[in-house]
Amino acid sequence: MLFRRKKPATWSGKLREFLWPRKGFSRGLRYLSMRVLRLSSSPHSIAIGVAAGAASSATPFVGFHILIALALAYMLSGNLIAAGISTALANPLTIPFILAATYEVGLVILGTGGSSALAGQDILHMLGHLEFSHLWEPVLKPMLIGSVPLAGTSAVVFYVAAFYAARLFQSRRHVRRQSKMRTRTVGWADEL
Repeated sequence: MLFRRKKPATWSGKLREFLWPRKGFSRGLRYLSMRVLRLSSSPHSIAIGVAAGAASSATPFVGFHILIALALAYMLSGNLIAAGISTALANPLTIPFILAATYEVGLVILGTGGSSALAGQDILHMLGHLEFSHLWEPVLKPMLIGSVPLAGTSAVVFYVAAFYAARLFQSRRHVRRQSKMRTRTVGWADEL
């Protein structure tokens, strides 16, 4: 085999690699960001797609983030690939924080602060019994209301960051291509 290890990995080595990758956790983030920056769209289109993905990731609709992001990007003429990739912001590590933040912000907006706040065990108990009528008022309503400002804020922040990053990346790529063309043209002219 072409890419086979000379010495097979041990079970403990596979476990260590799974828990803490050799190249680090940031490698995946760098890969996704470069995939977005290398898209051949305008910086505005890329930024709209990233903003749509970030906004949908800040909602409590777990499992529907990509559909929401694609719909938003399509309606706003954003890049669909950038929208799909940026939904990776909502992953198993960040979803508990997103859900807790939407719940807390919703309670603050509704003005119910600490009086009707439920503990995590109470919410899990309600979710386990699927009592939607009992779940709407204390949990779902605050989460939906709290997700609106969080989604709007994350959309604005990620739009600005993605727009300037895409514009910078594309301008640097254009300069590199122009310098390569000049060296090829000079080299070709010298041969004549």
